[in-house]
Amino acid sequence: MAEVDIAPNFGAELKDGFKPVNAWVGNGIAWLDDIQQFYRERSVIEKDYGQKLSTLAKKYFEKKAKKSSSLSVGDTPTVTPGSLESASMTTWTVQLTTLEQRAAEHERFSTQLINSLAQPLQNLAERYEGLRKQHAEYAAKLEKERDGAYGDLRKTKGKYDSVCQDVESRRKKIESSYDHGKIKAQGQYQQQQSDMRNMKNTYLIAINVTNKQKERYYHEYVPELLDSLQSVSEAKTATLNQMWSIAASLETDTLQRSLQLLGHLAGEIPRNKPVLDSMMFVRHNATQWQDPLDFAFEPSPVWLDDDVMASDPSSKTFLMNILSKSKSSVGELRRECDGKRKEVEGAKRVRQAIREGRDKRDELEIVRSQLHQQELLHEAERKLITAEVEMSTITAAVGDVTVGARNHAMRNETFRLPTNCDLCGDRIWGLSAKGLICNDCGYTCHLKCELKVPADCPGELTKDQKKAVKSERQTAAAQATAASPTNGGSNGADKRSSISGGGSQRGSTSGGLQRSDTMGSMNTLSSGYAASGHRSVSGTITTMRDIGDTPKISTSTPRQQRITAPPPTSPFRSNGEEDDGEDNPQPSGKMLYAYQATASGELSIAENQSFTLLEPDDGSGWIKIKPSRIGSAVGLVPASYAELSSPRSPTTPNETDHRPISYAGSTSTVSLAGSDSAGSSVKKKVGPAVAPPRRGAKKVPAVVKQVEALYTYAAQGAGEASMEAGERMVLVGGDQGDGWVEVQARAGRGVVPASWVREV
Repeated sequence: MAEVDIAPNFGAELKDGFKPVNAWVGNGIAWLDDIQQFYRERSVIEKDYGQKLSTLAKKYFEKKAKKSSSLSVGDTPTVTPGSLESASMTTWTVQLTTLEQRAAEHERFSTQLINSLAQPLQNLAERYEGLRKQHAEYAAKLEKERDGAYGDLRKTKGKYDSVCQDVESRRKKIESSYDHGKIKAQGQYQQQQSDMRNMKNTYLIAINVTNKQKERYYHEYVPELLDSLQSVSEAKTATLNQMWSIAASLETDTLQRSLQLLGHLAGEIPRNKPVLDSMMFVRHNATQWQDPLDFAFEPSPVWLDDDVMASDPSSKTFLMNILSKSKSSVGELRRECDGKRKEVEGAKRVRQAIREGRDKRDELEIVRSQLHQQELLHEAERKLITAEVEMSTITAAVGDVTVGARNHAMRNETFRLPTNCDLCGDRIWGLSAKGLICNDCGYTCHLKCELKVPADCPGELTKDQKKAVKSERQTAAAQATAASPTNGGSNGADKRSSISGGGSQRGSTSGGLQRSDTMGSMNTLSSGYAASGHRSVSGTITTMRDIGDTPKISTSTPRQQRITAPPPTSPFRSNGEEDDGEDNPQPSGKMLYAYQATASGELSIAENQSFTLLEPDDGSGWIKIKPSRIGSAVGLVPASYAELSSPRSPTTPNETDHRPISYAGSTSTVSLAGSDSAGSSVKKKVGPAVAPPRRGAKKVPAVVKQVEALYTYAAQGAGEASMEAGERMVLVGGDQGDGWVEVQARAGRGVVPASWVREV
């Protein structure tokens, strides 16, 4: 056989040719089974010695003829080999020819064939096949990752098209909207445009990442895998040569008369160098191959755009956060890649030493270890490539926007109490609400808002400083929400002034009652009570006069709309001082109707008589009271005959002034001026038309509803009721759209936040 004049490299010459290479290597490994079966059968036939031996040689000549082409050049060669055979096939032919010339064999040699050749070859075939399957699984994984990257890019493109379509829809909505809704539509249009630019940037980044991953797949990952398969095939051939040498040695010792023939065979075997089979396979399977085309930016069919990254302030903030994350991870990823690469190179050097005979370790185990390290290196390099491409893409487009940035030290947080996002102002709370919070300054935001947060962390703050900064951020978020339509036209300022002036309108009655839409106010917890707000309990009106005055109960005062919002997020008073934990005074009330006792334990009492509540209604329809008269007895009266009022908590004269008024909850106002006066007055309460309820009577389940307190709430004004977490209360009046419900609690009857209770 000719000497090797080239050193072929599958990865460099075959490119994306894993399938034919894998099939070729698989055929070579399967061929080991033929060889070990050959020795087994030969062991049996040795007893026949002569004719049987010739028959065996003929049989395997026929098998070789059938498999010669596939074993030499593969199943689908690009060049027909003709009568050429690989070096291994030529060596095999020499063996069969030698076998034909041998006419004598003995029993001992038959046993040696089984123990020294057949069984080891079977074990080797199983091990090589397992290693080949590992390569096939790794190749499938690489292909799946490549297809996944292509799929992700298509999804990103779809999302970008969808966002562009939404922008176009918003634009059309502005054209078709009336003046009173145009500002809101313009604000939504501006926000949608910002989302579109962010999506565009994400799409451009995804294109670059996918192109880079594609390049690495075809120029590094697959070539390395092909080189590894080539090494496995050559290692198999080298091991096979060793087995054949053993067979030759056995025959030399056993068959002295065949010494000359076996010497010739032994001289032929070393010439079967592993690289010869690889060289022939490469020459007959090389094809013309070109890199797939790179991906390029495709504008949306409904939004004409170019491939220039958006660089407006909000987009720069978005890109800055991406760049910061990439910068923070690239150093560690490079160190990880360097470490894994050294381990792979070390495994390659060990394999070379094994081939040269300087190392006695199992080469298959070394190959297995090398393949494992290559997989780990591949994972780290993918992440590194993504980070580097993101950095280069963003830096090339807008420069290094992280210079001078003061990033927040964010950590994941589950908010169990209502909390607001400092960026968008929306609520993030609940057992399943995930968000982020800065360890230093207490900045809170949604997970979706993380990449939009400006890098303006003031550093580590004290508890009081965090409260002050939190208030400023909430105010800024509310103002940003209210000011979002400013780019739409000149009349936007008029609408904003109408919204921001809602507080003063509420306090004025000239020209009709004005109120703000409070449905949206449930999304922010920075809001409190309007100073002029009025609370209604059981049809009566409690009017707060001057700050510090005792609430005056009146049944004739016209009812005014209650302007309210959910309470603070933590048990702190509005002036920033912690709750002192003192007990509230006992609830009191007065009789709406006179009642005459009819049984033991009941109490006779006159109409309008004031009393102190000792035991609230437990569902039986009765309450236990003590009249305010000196020397009065204690007894039971029907709950429907009495009116309860919650006591005021001790407050400073200006406590109410510190309660913030929410403007972020709504971007529209509703004027009731000139409307019917039906909602401005309340009819006098009519007494029950049936006999008073008896003790022990149960309310009808279909009529009475109960609610359970989710959190502890302390009444902060007249008309409210205090409740403890887990306390069950009777639902008197449902949510009328202002975010409050009326309940009968242990502390008395009053209103509590609707979001702080649940029906049971």
